[in-house]
Amino acid sequence: MPALRPSAPAPDADELRCWTLATFGELRGLRASLRETIESHSVEIDDLFDKMAVVATELATNALRHGLPPTEVRLLRAGDHLILDVADHDLGTLPEFDEDRPLGAGGLGLQLTKTFAIDVGWYATNATKHVWASFPG
Repeated sequence: MPALRPSAPAPDADELRCWTLATFGELRGLRASLRETIESHSVEIDDLFDKMAVVATELATNALRHGLPPTEVRLLRAGDHLILDVADHDLGTLPEFDEDRPLGAGGLGLQLTKTFAIDVGWYATNATKHVWASFPG
C-alpha cells in the first residue's frame, strides 16, 4: 500500500479552530462546528463544506480507530486555502491508502480525501502524527 507523501502544510497558516476528540460520538459535533466556522471564514460554503465534512470525518475516524488518543482536528487558513489538520499520538504507523480496495470494503478515507482535497500530506512532530488536506477557501 502506498503511503502519503511526507510534507507539512503552510508554516504561516493561522489556526481558525481546534477540536479535541476522544470518541466517535463527537464526530457529529465536529461537523456542526466545522460548518459554523467555515461559514464565518468563506463565501462559498455548501460544496466546500460537504467536501470538508467528509474529509474531516474520515481523517478523524482513522485517527480515532488506528491512532492513539487524543485526536486533534484543526482548521487552518493559509492565504486563500483552508486546511484540515488531523493529529493523533501514534508515531509508529504511517498513513497509507489502498488503491485497489473495492467499494464497500472500508478503508477508503484517504482515497476520498485525495479526491476531495486539492493537496494532501502528512508530517510528524516529536509527539504527534498529522494528516492534512487543503481546500480552496
